[in-house]
Amino acid sequence: MNPLLLLSIAAYIGVQLAIGAWVSRRIASDDDYLLAGRRFGYGLATFSIFATWFGAETCLGAAGQVYGEGLSIASTEPFGYGACLILLGVVFAVPLWRRKLVTLADLFRSRFSPGVERVAALLMIPTSALWAAAQIRAFGHVLSSASAVEIEIGIGVAAAVVIAYTALGGLLADAITDVVQGLALFLGLAIMLALVVTQLGGAGPALDAIATVQASRAAPDAPLLATLEAWAVPVLGSVVAQELVARVSASRSPQVAQRSALAAGVGYVAVGCIPVTLGLLGAHLLPGLADGEQVLPRMAQELLPTWGAALFAGALVSAILSTVDSTLLVCSSVLSHNLVLPLLPPQSERAKLRLARAGVVGFGVLATVMAWLGDSVSALVHEASALGSAGILVCVAFGLFTRLGGPAAAHVALVGGAAVYAVGVAAELEHPYLTSLGCALTGYVAVASAVRSKARIPAA
Repeated sequence: MNPLLLLSIAAYIGVQLAIGAWVSRRIASDDDYLLAGRRFGYGLATFSIFATWFGAETCLGAAGQVYGEGLSIASTEPFGYGACLILLGVVFAVPLWRRKLVTLADLFRSRFSPGVERVAALLMIPTSALWAAAQIRAFGHVLSSASAVEIEIGIGVAAAVVIAYTALGGLLADAITDVVQGLALFLGLAIMLALVVTQLGGAGPALDAIATVQASRAAPDAPLLATLEAWAVPVLGSVVAQELVARVSASRSPQVAQRSALAAGVGYVAVGCIPVTLGLLGAHLLPGLADGEQVLPRMAQELLPTWGAALFAGALVSAILSTVDSTLLVCSSVLSHNLVLPLLPPQSERAKLRLARAGVVGFGVLATVMAWLGDSVSALVHEASALGSAGILVCVAFGLFTRLGGPAAAHVALVGGAAVYAVGVAAELEHPYLTSLGCALTGYVAVASAVRSKARIPAA
């Protein structure tokens, strides 16, 4: 047990909670709570998109993957999710901003029907809950490494912290702390890399160590469809995730939304290469770990001075907190705004806020259970990106850019895509996401074309 490390983590968490409590006093409506009053400038928007996306999977998951398997064309972190942010900026950010959405499900209501809105909402909530579970599990890893407690206990403590932190401040507190967290994340990872490289004797020996590790883990090239499946999940499965849509909608102009997404994507790839490099160096310095996702915390504890380990722990906590609060907010916002409030008589702003905060707590508990049951951070994030997202992407693309298709086509794409993916995973198909995406696209176009053709047939 490292008391100083634990104290550093506790102090850092305390600062974040204090910021959340301070900002919470400026929240007067659910629009303030969920969209920060739609006043993000370039700084808040860029840091918020970057920090929200740069979560536990980028640090622990990516490092753990290359620790065990080496770097290959099928290694999608950080390149796949960075490409996702760039695709968001190039294609989707401006038209989504112009819709003035509160949640992505609002688009399904305005473009298709309230029934389609509810189906989309029911598919979006589990996705974000899984993502929250991945972050909570990663936070548990950090606490477990710092205190030698069991990972299950670490997950429980982590959950209590993130639920309290998220329920306080809403998106505005999230964005302000994202600036702090993003800077701490970059600083912590960069200093850790510099210290590890120095211990190895400089850049030359470090590169030699990486080459040796990579050669020992060289594997034959994956089949083309397997590679496409690996890249499609982070790029296509996440490009219109509600976590990103919320930040696009919260930007003060379409230009801010677009340019911030592009800048965040470039920054994501650049910073994300650091944990990948550390994972390869960790395979050389600490071979034989039973759990590859523990490689970065173990390197920090065993190879760095106490202040370096504390700085890295702060960086990792930053990555986790900046993501988990966003995912819990998504679950709560979609449930309250799209599923519960439409069924109730008009509510006061105070009542809407209470409902949103209660949703954060409820979904925090659910995410904790998922974190206990999940196999790994990477596996949870993969399922979060793939589950139900095929039909959502198809409907958003056709809904934003064409007039083709109505409620029937959207229902088929949403339900069919999710069902095919679930069956594909259960049946252990090789390419469940690509299959579900193809079925959602085919179903949407077929039903939309059939309805259009029927409408053109003159009455007898």
